[in-house]
Amino acid sequence: MDREAPLVSVEALDFAYGQRPVLRGISFSVTRGEIVGILGPNGSGKTTLLKLLAGLLPPPERGRVRLGGRALETIEPRERARRIAVVPQHFAPAFPFPVSEIVLMGRSPYTGRFGLEGREDIAAAHTAMVEMGVLELADRPIHELSGGERQRVLLARALCQASELLILDEPTAFLDLRHQVELVSLLRKLNRTRGFTVIGVFHDLTLAARLCDRLILLKGGRLVTAGPPRQVLLAEIVAQVYDIAVEIVHDPKEGLPLVLPIAPLAGKASEGEEALHRFGAAEGETIHATGGEPR
Repeated sequence: MDREAPLVSVEALDFAYGQRPVLRGISFSVTRGEIVGILGPNGSGKTTLLKLLAGLLPPPERGRVRLGGRALETIEPRERARRIAVVPQHFAPAFPFPVSEIVLMGRSPYTGRFGLEGREDIAAAHTAMVEMGVLELADRPIHELSGGERQRVLLARALCQASELLILDEPTAFLDLRHQVELVSLLRKLNRTRGFTVIGVFHDLTLAARLCDRLILLKGGRLVTAGPPRQVLLAEIVAQVYDIAVEIVHDPKEGLPLVLPIAPLAGKASEGEEALHRFGAAEGETIHATGGEPR
């Protein structure tokens, strides 16, 4: 696998809901095998960007998302489903499917016209449940599971789907500390052993720094900066984007940044205007998530 070849490219992307602009001039690329986190305050466009990357929204009015060099909207939905797996923040199916059926749904892009699973599909689901540690939950209805168990089931479904790109919407939301750590370990395992490229939205900056190779920081629908956690999570940048004073200390074991909030800032420019100009993410400029030193 060529880690230097971009799997995902976002090119000067603008997107609006009706007359309301949400994303403006977003450009970045993600290489194969990377774990990339999308960060930013509420309303910065994180989830919209994630949906565009997954092909869950109409194509943007300007710019383009490419997967493996191909415009995403030109990829047939069945092929797209084979290449992209999505783990949503909220998953509450109307019917209380057992875990085994939820995981087996990951094979739907591969089944025939009538959606009947074969031996290979069932074997893939079994392997995925074993690998994600949910085989003992196979007969349990999904709605009876804890948040941590559900996330492992959804990761098993993604593993069963055998996609190259895994997209996560706030995967640690509603999880306690233990399950957050377990989830981070599982994502690293999938990245290392299966070669998954991972793109996720995160609210916890410190956790994102521990998991991700690169971070993309948004505010007001624009890309402020992107790069390795040590370059992105600087006190001045975080303060400008989140309008809060922070202290950045570094993990003595790995040297990764730990973000400690102190107090809100008063009188900041709206929508992070100062940050956008100061850190070179004004409209029309391109900042890539690739390049720079590793985490």
